[in-house]
This record gives sequence, structure tokens and C-alpha cells, in this order.
Amino acid sequence: MTDTSGIGDLGSGGPGFGGRYARAVAERGRLCAGIDPHAALLDEWGLSVDVDGLSAFADLCVEALAPVAAVVKPQVAFFEPFGAAGFAVLERVVAACREAGALVIADAKRGDIGSTMAAYAQAWLSESSPLCADSVTASPYLGYEALRPALDLARQGERGVFVLARTSNPEGADIQRARAGERTVAQSIVDAAAAENADGTATVGLVVGATREHGLDLADLRGPILAPGLGAQGATPADLPVVFDGADPAWLLPASSRGVLRAGPDATALRDAFVRTRDEVEAALG
Repeated sequence: MTDTSGIGDLGSGGPGFGGRYARAVAERGRLCAGIDPHAALLDEWGLSVDVDGLSAFADLCVEALAPVAAVVKPQVAFFEPFGAAGFAVLERVVAACREAGALVIADAKRGDIGSTMAAYAQAWLSESSPLCADSVTASPYLGYEALRPALDLARQGERGVFVLARTSNPEGADIQRARAGERTVAQSIVDAAAAENADGTATVGLVVGATREHGLDLADLRGPILAPGLGAQGATPADLPVVFDGADPAWLLPASSRGVLRAGPDATALRDAFVRTRDEVEAALG
């Protein structure tokens, strides 16, 4: 049994996506399981780099991770090269993870304007779509308000949008750390998300990499912080309280993909690797 005493401040009966998130992490802990069917991983698992290998990889991940993870994050880009067949596998992954009780973040990083953004929102956040997830990652660098169709649709359906703020790739600093008046561009995204969450729904989460000092004031966000980079990218559970000093640890959601997935293809070994990492995260965050 995972000790989740450190997340009690979230409560469990709040409105919107925040309430759903709080209930999930209270039951299963603060670690997001990435499902990244990278060609190199398929090869490591002894699978063919085609739709059959993709399907086998996805099924093993769902079997091992969906029953124990609070949140599962399929990386959409790794399904797209297989065309319609790849999207069919992704549809199955999303549905099966949700059926197993995990929240699903579709890691699609969509960002556009007007009717195009509205169409992306319908694809990932509308119950009528076969790709409908519990939340989606989005890029605000065409302007935060350009994401409005997704933000509004997410709020209506008690879903979430994880907006890129300070990403783990070094190239991101060119834009994200640029000054916009008296604050960085990344901080302006944080502040916009915090204003969005003033209604208590925690509709807007942020993506903030766990692998570098981010220089952000996250204290007033009142929403989840997806923190990729645990494991293969170099971040450790012990780094989290340091990197995210000042943020509410109850809202912190570290993510591990390759660091856990390299324990496959045995489903039991894969699940054990996830549980071990999750328990290390809980111990580090308190």
C-alpha cells in the first residue's frame, strides 16, 4: 500500500478536473506513467517496429500500468507514424486505461488558433471523440488565449489542459526565459494558468521539466504540475523537493517513461519498476 499522506491537502470532493485528479492520486500516488512506444524501445523489447509491435507494446503497458497508475500519459507522436492503424491502437490504449481507473493525459502538445484549435479540442476533450482523454498537453506559444477553445471545453467536461511552461529541453529557454515586461514568458504562462484556476476547478495544469532549475513562482497555481524527466532524462525523486521548492507538493505529478519502460517487456517487472519509482517519489515528497 502506498503512503499518500502527503497529498491530503487536496481533498477528494472538489469540483472539476482538480477533484478527479485529487481522488486519483490519493488512491494511487503521485507518479505519471508514460507510454512511449519509441522504435528503440520496441527493439529492446524484441518487438517489430510496425503496427503489430506497437500494438503488443501498448497492450503490455496497459496490462502492467493502468491498474496501478493514477495517471497514464501516452505520447501521441509515437503512434502517428503508423497512420490510421496507429491511431486505432492509441484509441484502444486511452479507452483501456480509463476503464482501469487511470486518468489519461494525451501528450499531443497541440496549439493553434481559432477553429483549428477548436477542432483539436474536440478531438482530445470531447466525449464524442474516440480519442477523448481526461486531459491533453497544449502549447501556448501562439498566445495563451489561443488555447481558449480547449480551456473552455475542458472546464465544461471536468477535464484538464496541461500547458507547456518551462520544458526540459535546453532549446526551450530561448523563448520561455525571454522577458515579457517584468517577468519571463514562462512566468506569464504560469500566471495566466493561476488566474484560470481561481474558480477552484484546477482545469489548467502546467508542464515544467524536472531536470533543471525553472525559475518560476508556482505557489499560486492551484493546479497540477506535470514534471517530466524522472529516470532516463536524469532527474531523481530526491531532486523533486529541490527543483520544485515553493510549489505545493500535493499538486506535483512527476512523470517517468523510459526509466520505467526499460524494465519491460515482462509485465510484472514493468509494474514492479513503476511501483518502486512511485514509492520513492512519495517518500521524497512526504
